[in-house]
Amino acid sequence: MSKVHIYTDGACKGNPGRGGWGALLVMGEHEKEIFGGEAATTNNRMELKAVIEALNALNRSCEVIVHTDSQYVQKGISEWIHGWKLRGWKTAAKEPVKNADLWQALDAAQARHQVEWRWVRGHNGHVENERADALANRGVEAVA
Repeated sequence: MSKVHIYTDGACKGNPGRGGWGALLVMGEHEKEIFGGEAATTNNRMELKAVIEALNALNRSCEVIVHTDSQYVQKGISEWIHGWKLRGWKTAAKEPVKNADLWQALDAAQARHQVEWRWVRGHNGHVENERADALANRGVEAVA
């Protein structure tokens, strides 16, 4: 099974506003950069979209380590999602889960892989995270 490191980030100019997502996929010595954007979105949606698009860019089942600076993504997928699914995509307060469409897409995308989730501090000199941030900002520019 191939091992892939994925570094993701989302960006938004206004929240809601123009948004972008970016991901750097590193497979040994090979790297792939992907990015995109949406005209009207939120930062959290772009953080989720970055991971979904990166996982879906993999052609086969892989061992994946996802590095994200979003605690929303990291905690959501490793902790909160289990309760949401049990409660029919409702929070503990019985409210609909925000961004449920993307959480469901992320859940499906990760199911094809063996995924480890790692949180990294954003804007702290982490080289790959800074590259993902630059890609997310390119996504914002692409919809300008």
